[in-house]
Amino acid sequence: MAINLTGTKLVFALAGVGCVAAVVAAIALNQRPAPQPAVFEPASNPYGQGIFANGIVESDLPSGSNINVYPEVAGTIVEVLVREGRAVRRSEVLLRLDDRVQRATAEQQRAQAQAAQAMLEELKAQPRPEALQVAQAQLAAAQASARSARDAWDKQQHAFEMDPHAVSRDALDGAHNAWLVAEANRATAERQLDLTRAGAWSFDVRNQQAQADALARAWQASIALLDKYTIKAPADGIVMAIKAAQGSYVTPQGVYDTYTQGSNNPVVILGSASQDLHVRCYVDEILIPRLPAADRIKAQMSVRGASGRVPLEFVGIEPYVSPKISLSDQRLERVDVRVLPVIFRFRNSDTLHLYPGQLVDVYIGQ
Repeated sequence: MAINLTGTKLVFALAGVGCVAAVVAAIALNQRPAPQPAVFEPASNPYGQGIFANGIVESDLPSGSNINVYPEVAGTIVEVLVREGRAVRRSEVLLRLDDRVQRATAEQQRAQAQAAQAMLEELKAQPRPEALQVAQAQLAAAQASARSARDAWDKQQHAFEMDPHAVSRDALDGAHNAWLVAEANRATAERQLDLTRAGAWSFDVRNQQAQADALARAWQASIALLDKYTIKAPADGIVMAIKAAQGSYVTPQGVYDTYTQGSNNPVVILGSASQDLHVRCYVDEILIPRLPAADRIKAQMSVRGASGRVPLEFVGIEPYVSPKISLSDQRLERVDVRVLPVIFRFRNSDTLHLYPGQLVDVYIGQ
């Protein structure tokens, strides 16, 4: 009995300890940690009747958006002459494409144009002195042959008149025919001399002129196309992004992007060097009636991940309501929502430095 009482007491003791541990654990686990302070102040609408819109930062350019540079011809990039962040001037070379085939084509057309021009000059320079001398010599020879044939015929005819048996009728006819042939040759040589003196026919000159002009224009077009293999900056600005590297194959539709897996990407994106930036925001069509008049529009911008707001200056409205797409422009699906683009301007600062392409929240009031 003593042993059994001792075991029972031990069991009750262990059970009590377990209950106490369970209570302590429950209390400890139900303790909630104190809330952490916010990293940045949550965005809120500063206007009582304000309109909220998503916005994207863009360069301060006359078009109100960044300049997307696409090649006008397809080819492989053989040289990249700029880097991101570099300031470039208008017409400065950005990239070069492989132009060996087009360069050979241009050289071939240049040679054809020069040959056609040389032929035209040759026609205009006629008659050639040497050809004129040959024609004159041929006429002199034909005239001499005609005189010799005439003399032979006259002698045969005179002999026949003195004694019909001295010359046969066949010999007399042969001498006469020989004179006629020689006279015809003389007349032909005389016409040939006139033709040589006249030079090239006006129709031949005009035809050759047209061919030379056509080949010259084809050569100029080929040179202009060759220039397209050198991609130049269309305006002054800053190189914001280069989407292709040396060895990449690009087309007028753009370049394939490894990350977005899309092929309609510009090869180079240019922005403005100004400290002023634009914000393009898209106002939902159901909120358009609530937009104030242009002279009363005021707006503020809230930057995601940062505290405070940035005042915006109204620039203008693009008066065309278009289907809404994602601001990244990578999702091609169009939804049944239309938006109105409204553009604002702000001054970039060292304390809150923003970059084109950054997404922001815009609040429009009056």
